[in-house]
Amino acid sequence: MAEEEDTFKQTNLNSVRRLKERGHYDKTTVYDVVDEGFLAHVGFIDDSASDKTQSQPIVVPMLYGREGDSIFLHGSSAARVLKRLRTGIPVCINITLVDGIVMARSLFNHSMNYRSATVFGTAKLIENENDRIRALRVISEHLMKGRWDDAREPNEDEMMQTHVLEVKISSASAKIREGPPGDEDFDLADKKLVQNVWAGVLPIKTITESPIPDAHVPADLKPPQYLASFNIQDRNR
Repeated sequence: MAEEEDTFKQTNLNSVRRLKERGHYDKTTVYDVVDEGFLAHVGFIDDSASDKTQSQPIVVPMLYGREGDSIFLHGSSAARVLKRLRTGIPVCINITLVDGIVMARSLFNHSMNYRSATVFGTAKLIENENDRIRALRVISEHLMKGRWDDAREPNEDEMMQTHVLEVKISSASAKIREGPPGDEDFDLADKKLVQNVWAGVLPIKTITESPIPDAHVPADLKPPQYLASFNIQDRNR
């Protein structure tokens, strides 16, 4: 039973079809990718136009936060994505982390090292005020732990302008590519090619630099400790 709860069932929806060995369905792997990311790409079909032949796939970048098997999203109540998702239509959310450029001896075998999580579900509008505040805190703390208790909380007018959604994750998978290029045997047997064309991986890491204050910050006001000591590599450990 525990194994079933810790793993997403493979279905036609979430199965990795190309290079199946790179697919992962355990929640630990999927949620590690989700929790490390900052920006999610939220996909849905917009068929709200009166002419249903004008249905259009839409993908919107959004901040998010995860709690258990739920992802929280928020935005302006006037935004199309919030208006459509609140109706309970299917939603697909992807978070991708780029780890390196894979440079092979042939152009065909160039690739990327990456970790990607794709989750599926439906969204519902959170209406209870305490639940809305809790969800907004989850999003804020995902972005920067400690910020919620430091900055001013949303006021009544701001809350009225904001929709907060909960996406219950019904299915998900991760796909991970790591390691060196996969050169063809005949390319590796080509001594001239091997001797003249460099191959390997150019690692890519996201780093942060020193905080830059805005024009209204007093000269003697230093960044808070959670910001001054922020290490992107450790944010979810």
